[in-house]
Amino acid sequence: MEFDVVQGDIAAQSADALVNAAGTSLEMGSGVAGALRREAGEEINREAMEKGPVDLGEAAVTDAYDLDAEYVIHAAAMPHYGDGQATAESVREATRNAFETADDLDCRSLVLPALGCGVAGFDVAEGAAIIAEVIDDYEPETLEDVRLIAYSDEEYDEIRAATGRAETSEMTDAGEADR
Repeated sequence: MEFDVVQGDIAAQSADALVNAAGTSLEMGSGVAGALRREAGEEINREAMEKGPVDLGEAAVTDAYDLDAEYVIHAAAMPHYGDGQATAESVREATRNAFETADDLDCRSLVLPALGCGVAGFDVAEGAAIIAEVIDDYEPETLEDVRLIAYSDEEYDEIRAATGRAETSEMTDAGEADR
């Protein structure tokens, strides 16, 4: 399985599935969820809310609506908004469940943020290192291309350093990796 760290807006990415950094309620508020909701439309939030709540670390799937993906996998790395922060275990479980869900859906490509590291307050470097460990240990069935996305320059540099990945692809406006 190929693994890159890329920089850009997750809502502008093209993949079989995009991962939302969700809370257990699955309500799409701010951060990654807000960016995906703004691009996909309000229908995605309604569908996500119908599938929630889920247990911490679990994942649920919705249509991607107006996003350039087939699915959005809502991985609950944090408790319901305002009820607490992400933990190393919740980041690990949400990441693993997002990969398993993508494989169950026969996805070949997946883009995910540093789960639990935004609104949920988990340390970006520690979260990225946990996600890289899960990626390195995961034996995919269909997944071939996994991209861990960072929005800001600072987050990008921090994630690259934490995952041990050398300089990687820069993103174009369309969200495709230049190779």
